[in-house]
Amino acid sequence: MIKGPSANWIEVFPGVRRRRLVATPAIYQMIVHLAAGSEIPSHQHPQEQISYVVSGRLRMQLDATVCEAGPGDAVAIPANSPHAVWTLEDAVVLDTFTPPRADYLAADGD
Repeated sequence: MIKGPSANWIEVFPGVRRRRLVATPAIYQMIVHLAAGSEIPSHQHPQEQISYVVSGRLRMQLDATVCEAGPGDAVAIPANSPHAVWTLEDAVVLDTFTPPRADYLAADGD
């Protein structure tokens, strides 16, 4: 199974929407648009994740560590690690998961 970009933008949280770029049996990659002031509450998942900030500015919490990330910064999130995001200004982030997130694949609808 290899899937290219999905046609649909999906709102994950208020002000946070995502669209799949590509999915293979090993990797799921998506682009995320985050509006200033939006939040992704603390959560965790069994996939490893890498978040690359294309534009904008975020405050990110990984376990007990809080940092700010801006254009060109990348954050590696180990599997099952609690993490959260607060958007300080409009941002675009490239997120990559391994293995793919079955919940996102199912929600993509194509």
